[in-house]
Amino acid sequence: MSSSFGTLFRVSTFGESHGVGVGAIVDGCPASLELSEADIQPQLDRRRPGQSDLTTPREEADQVTILSGVENGQTLGTSIGLLVRNKDQRPGDYGEMDAVPRPSHADFTYQAKYGTRASSGGGRSSARETIGRVASGAIAEKILREEYGIEIVAWVSAVGEEQAGEVDPLTINREQVDRNLIRCPDTPAAERMENKVREIRDAKDSIGGVVSCVCRNVPAGWGEPVFDKLDAMLAHAMLSLPATKGFEVGSGFAGTCLRGSQHNDPFVKKGNRLGTVTNNAGGMLGGISSGEPVLFRVAFKPVATIGVSQQTADFDGNPVTLEAKGRHDPCVVPRAVPIVESMAALVLLDLGMRQKMRTA
Repeated sequence: MSSSFGTLFRVSTFGESHGVGVGAIVDGCPASLELSEADIQPQLDRRRPGQSDLTTPREEADQVTILSGVENGQTLGTSIGLLVRNKDQRPGDYGEMDAVPRPSHADFTYQAKYGTRASSGGGRSSARETIGRVASGAIAEKILREEYGIEIVAWVSAVGEEQAGEVDPLTINREQVDRNLIRCPDTPAAERMENKVREIRDAKDSIGGVVSCVCRNVPAGWGEPVFDKLDAMLAHAMLSLPATKGFEVGSGFAGTCLRGSQHNDPFVKKGNRLGTVTNNAGGMLGGISSGEPVLFRVAFKPVATIGVSQQTADFDGNPVTLEAKGRHDPCVVPRAVPIVESMAALVLLDLGMRQKMRTA
């Protein structure tokens, strides 16, 4: 199993959804960085379950403990161990599903690959695995912010057919995003989205959505053609997240409807650097950052585990009726916002370190 991500700033996650705990090992963090749990906890709080009636009712504080790599509040340059203990496990909720693979879930494919699986909630395929990513991403983001002034902000731009209006990527901030439960800065759209999620929740169903993200102040020159392009690495990171089904940068699929004369971003002098008038490219040219804001969107499918009765089959192919138990999000996108931000931070820091080594 591949549980590691990154080259110079490398993160390895561990743990199962209903096991003792989940976490990560971070390699490549520079020495002498001031770091404590207080630098990591805010993003975990934004990700944790049970934070509103729009999320799973599983009650987890998700308090992080730094196990290694930090002494007297400073990093040592050695591996940083991060642990979040599971407190509200209920593996018994999944007894019925031990013999029945959930439709559109990884139960079947994990069994096919390994010949066994953690049937108590999905194990490594559970979104609880992303705790290690968020904790590690908070460290990466701290370095990016302090060394480069990079700002990363994600927000919910769609829930089902409910779409947010235009959001200014140059000014949007997390305070605006977190003003409502759905994490959409467009207040009227947020109200519609929240009502839709509650409607879906009450029907014991689920719904998908889209998370948009901007990364500001990324220096020009980051990205490693041809296979480790910035946009390719972002796609790799985002599509490795549970429930993701799509990724687009800049104008994305809508750009296919434009002519080159409409889509091209003309250059213009901006202070002491060369910038572009528009940003259809999403801040990347040839897989390398251009100095313009990096813009991308991630599509999340409806959660696979639902309470609606489904006609399916068990592992032996016998017809069964499944009504999934357990505690699950009716829509993942409100909690996916800090996860997307964290994965973006991991990509940017790793590529930034590779560029720094190239120019040293």
